[in-house]
Amino acid sequence: MKAEIIAVGSELLLGQIANTNGQFLSQQLACIGIDVHFHTVVGDNEHRLQSALVIADSRADLFILTGGLGPTKDDLTKEVVAHFCKRPLVYDLKSVRAMEDYFSSSGHPMTENNRKQALVIAQSTVLQNKHGLAPGMMYTRENGKMIVLLPGPPKEMKPMVLNELLPLLQGSSKQMMIKSRVLRFFGIGEATIAAKLDSLLQTQTNPTIAPLANNDEVTLRLTVKHADPIEADRRLDEVEEAICSQVGNYFYGYDDTSLAKEVYLRLKMRDWTIAVAESLTAGLFTSELATISGASRVLVGGVTAYSFSAKKSILGVSARTLTDEGMISEACAHEMALGVQALYQSDVAIALTGVAGPEEMEGQAVGTVWLAMKLPDSQMITKRLMINGHRQTIRARAVKYSLFYLLEHLKRGIGTK
Repeated sequence: MKAEIIAVGSELLLGQIANTNGQFLSQQLACIGIDVHFHTVVGDNEHRLQSALVIADSRADLFILTGGLGPTKDDLTKEVVAHFCKRPLVYDLKSVRAMEDYFSSSGHPMTENNRKQALVIAQSTVLQNKHGLAPGMMYTRENGKMIVLLPGPPKEMKPMVLNELLPLLQGSSKQMMIKSRVLRFFGIGEATIAAKLDSLLQTQTNPTIAPLANNDEVTLRLTVKHADPIEADRRLDEVEEAICSQVGNYFYGYDDTSLAKEVYLRLKMRDWTIAVAESLTAGLFTSELATISGASRVLVGGVTAYSFSAKKSILGVSARTLTDEGMISEACAHEMALGVQALYQSDVAIALTGVAGPEEMEGQAVGTVWLAMKLPDSQMITKRLMINGHRQTIRARAVKYSLFYLLEHLKRGIGTK
């Protein structure tokens, strides 16, 4: 079964709200094996909506419309669909009674335009709205194609889909299932990962592999379609193993995770705390870690020390190091990490210093970054990075690289408390 989702509402085209309904519907339909081939967004316009229905009819077996079932004049979805299906609109008595009870209990009169919301396409299956006023409906045409109308507000649409629509659709999908798994990689470009996985990408069938580059990361979405959930997982595991045999060094997590979240989880698992000393990143590393709910369980504090005097007086970096080696040096990063670890008595310490630009500093090129990490009972780990980009890009990338390298060492089990 091929499906098309049509979101109705000029506010979507104007960018006033995001089309989260389309995302939710695609996820739910995939779970019962219905392929969504197209997403369409159309404004509150009778002629354009009619055109969208004609196009959908030429390429889909199921089209689901969200929005335009309300009481105002621009809510015209059911009228246009009824005309398209050559069926009249009739009142659903159960919805009328529910509406009357609602207005009676609220103490407000029910206007005629509110009553309009109880209209449904004749001979359609009514989807009761237990979280609002306008019912949904599913109408099967003579050619076997199905049209579903759903309310636009997510708080009404989502429970209607889960409790009313999906049970009706499951029989028609023959219980096939679409499962996806997202693998996340850092430190490798989309072109490089595609080249390394060329043979897999050329022969993919079921599961399929879809690369996507985003914010200095690459994700691979694996998608399998199968009636048996155990077999679906087995196939995903098999493809994941083949991928990681080629590019596993860059893999760090699944689905909606992030580098900061994975670092947090590893620190929490070991019951370790972390303190951060930052120069060029000016608190970005600390801020990124603090976005994770529960970060206070591992993050004890951070210091932003830009100047010579701040590095010396707050973090205890020696005057000799700052004078002889410079603020942009391995030795400075090393002593910054030791200083912040001592200051906060943390198990783990990380320090960042470098040149974000726009001009070089201490003879060091723009993009030079020194990273120092200290884990319990381990030697200081230092890395020199050369990062391309503008000032803000360099700073953001320095944080991501630092999180990635710290995660690598946390995964290896380096350091014991």
